[in-house]
Amino acid sequence: MDKQQARNHIKEILDKPFDQERFTHFVRNLLNDIEPRDNHYRGISLWEAYREHVSQYWRIGRYTDPDGETLDILIVETKSLAKLERARTSLRNFVVRHLKQFEKEAALVAFYAREDNGVDWRFSFVKIEQEAEQDEKGKVRLRSVLSPAKRYSYLVGPYEHSYTAQNQLLPLLERDYANPTVAELEAAFSVEKVTDEFFEQYKELYLKLSEHLSREPSVQAILARANLDVTRFTKKLLGQIVFLYFVQKKGWLGVPPDGQWGEGNRRFLRTLFDQAASNNKNFYTESLQYLFYEALAQKRVDAFYPRFNCKIPFLNGGLFEADYDWRNERLTIPNELFSNDERNKAGDRGTGILDVFDRYNFIIKEDEPLEKEVAVDPEMLGKVFENMLEIAERKSKGAFYTPREIVHYMCQESLIHYLDNALNGDAATYRVIQREFERLYDPRHPVRNRLETLDSVEVVRIIQESLK
Repeated sequence: MDKQQARNHIKEILDKPFDQERFTHFVRNLLNDIEPRDNHYRGISLWEAYREHVSQYWRIGRYTDPDGETLDILIVETKSLAKLERARTSLRNFVVRHLKQFEKEAALVAFYAREDNGVDWRFSFVKIEQEAEQDEKGKVRLRSVLSPAKRYSYLVGPYEHSYTAQNQLLPLLERDYANPTVAELEAAFSVEKVTDEFFEQYKELYLKLSEHLSREPSVQAILARANLDVTRFTKKLLGQIVFLYFVQKKGWLGVPPDGQWGEGNRRFLRTLFDQAASNNKNFYTESLQYLFYEALAQKRVDAFYPRFNCKIPFLNGGLFEADYDWRNERLTIPNELFSNDERNKAGDRGTGILDVFDRYNFIIKEDEPLEKEVAVDPEMLGKVFENMLEIAERKSKGAFYTPREIVHYMCQESLIHYLDNALNGDAATYRVIQREFERLYDPRHPVRNRLETLDSVEVVRIIQESLK
């Protein structure tokens, strides 16, 4: 399959509502050689602990890679759209339960809800972590680690962007002469890859915009009168736009006058640009400035903003405070820097700021250590902020990005020690607390699969119960 055929095939599947027949066909092309299965489970054939989350599921195939590793291909219908979006731990543990029963270590899974006819669905890779150990006879074998499986997911459907999925799955589909390994499949769901790629493109946008502004005497004069430089202005502008991509994902921009928060236009910035371009207006001067420094920066009755004929939230904070006299100074930025028809090195159409950002999925909920969406998440804001600062400026501000896995570990260890001290425990008590934290990562934990989210209050309750 050539590159364009492979790209079209991915879009045909992932840009549409979930369809079992199309998905099965896609997986066969992706893996090349699967052993079909026709196992269907529903009702009492589902494990009781998961019946409130899962309506039914299918095991449609089994795959053995060139290294002898096997995985199952599953389709899971959730009880509701809310379960699909929020019961992430339970759905992951459901797949783990299946894998343990069928003695597999990994699975490719489509999750969907009948409630919205599969419009929003997830394509996931789930794998139980293993580590090598040596027995008394010196024989090396793999064993499952107590910490459970991890799930990596693409958010797909007609309202999501499949650009990242296309790029990362493309090499496997093109290579129809060879079966992919499980390790290669896992790499195709890499979050780090999309994070690094997005950041590199973000830097290119920064350089392109700052170089243009540096060549414009009128812009330089406006910024000089406000004691600003091009570097600071460019960083802030890109930061404002990328932040609003998360806000519009929540449906908070372009909300109808009689609508509720969450019912807004999830492509609001693109809509504003198209309106400005069609009326031969400058997007930055006539739209973005008013959005930044008036609509988002001022409180209004019912949040209604007449210029855009919709509700816009008041976002308190310095990000949308004007650093220059925007009402009296005419600072223009060519529309072509926001959207154009140029092609980049990869052949993608559009090299403007909105063109690049529009290709990516932005998710609002930050990932958990065991649950990752292959998309741009709010953690990217921290990475951008730290990495776009000069070293000296970073040190003066104390701005250093800490990966969430490290933060998670630090919080867990701090909570363990706090509980140990608060309960006046000895070494034995500390070991009990430590063991309970480890058990919380085991899908077989008596309360784990009942929890949608886990916070410190719930942890304290569980540990207190265990110490009685």
